[in-house]
Amino acid sequence: MAGTTSSVRPDWVDDELFPFQSRFVDIDGHSVHYIDEGSGPTLLFLHGNPTWSFLWREVITALRDDFRCVALDYPGFGLSTAKSGYRFLPEEHADVVTEFVDTLGLEGVTLVGQDWGGLIGIAVAERRPGVIERLVLANTWAWPVNGDLHFESFSRIVGGAPIRFLVRRLNLLVKAFIPIGHRRRKPTPAEMTHYLRALDTPERRQACAVLPGRIVGSRAFFTEVEAGLADIAHLPTLIVWGDADFAFRPRERERLESTFPDHKTVIVDGAGIYVESDAPEEFVAAIRDWAKHSEGTALN
Repeated sequence: MAGTTSSVRPDWVDDELFPFQSRFVDIDGHSVHYIDEGSGPTLLFLHGNPTWSFLWREVITALRDDFRCVALDYPGFGLSTAKSGYRFLPEEHADVVTEFVDTLGLEGVTLVGQDWGGLIGIAVAERRPGVIERLVLANTWAWPVNGDLHFESFSRIVGGAPIRFLVRRLNLLVKAFIPIGHRRRKPTPAEMTHYLRALDTPERRQACAVLPGRIVGSRAFFTEVEAGLADIAHLPTLIVWGDADFAFRPRERERLESTFPDHKTVIVDGAGIYVESDAPEEFVAAIRDWAKHSEGTALN
């Protein structure tokens, strides 16, 4: 279920930790929070679970002098609120992001997606050919994983009723995933507060509780995304990969590499699934180096 939509930045957001102007836009009845910082070629940042645009704060702080950095929170995540009846499915998030891109009139976009954000962003790229011109993919995937025990067991256990209950009651995903997903450094208490407060009621936690089960449950959507990969396989792609990830393995990275032939891969040794927060300086350097050495592209 969803609460009343809000378009006010809450007092618990620290202006030093998150030094951006919070903006809100109505997307199909949702109040979608986003930040829009800097000028230049457009980077659109999409987060995974159970995070929000806060995940990208250090990367955006470093890049906004040279790029327009746009990052949104899906309905139910971060500072966004969902309209009544929203189910928090990845296919619904893809619809929202697509409409967000249309509403803001974004063009010449480099999509920067992590975890669920990569999958959702790839779906948007397939729907808006010519708008998404380049991809930066970090520890993500874009195809059905039914039959893969690694993912199926995670989806069925963490997406099962007992764990969903604990997620809603105790904010279990934030308390477990954020520390585990940072391998090179330990999130500070202030950082943890920003993840915990964003999902501070059982109703708010429904958004993050739903997604693990959809790894198996949204197979039709994943199949649709997989079918469209050939149409965007030509896009220049930067793959930034934390190699100490508990979720995504080398085989997922290798499949992305074979899917997007015009790719560059940067492996960040010892970084977890939240590589952009775990090793932000290396993440920023990878984007800058890729942009600097790419020829005849929007980022050049």
